Amino acid sequence: MTEHTLLQMAYQAAEDKKAEDIVVLNMEGISLLADYFVICSGNSDRQVQAIARELIEKSNEAGNEVKSVEGFDSARWILVDLGDVVAHVFHKDERSYYNLERLWREAPEMEI
Repeated sequence: MTEHTLLQMAYQAAEDKKAEDIVVLNMEGISLLADYFVICSGNSDRQVQAIARELIEKSNEAGNEVKSVEGFDSARWILVDLGDVVAHVFHKDERSYYNLERLWREAPEMEI
């Protein structure tokens, strides 16, 4: 699976579960963690977990191994490491506090 296919799959999985304010940052040459960050938010703990679960399921269905999942039980900020793409699924109350878009402001935002 190419990284662009993986990125599109992650974006679509978040969109399918009605994630809000989906932002994709191109991290190539900026971070060693991943080539792309997908950042989105949900309105409740259950929605945040549903978005993360969909990311995991769609990745597995596509034959892509999920490297790690952090924060699933607390559902405030769930990090889903898909390899070249890392998804950050925030509860809407936490997203503005961590403000990853500002933290990584040198990363160009992409349209999917």
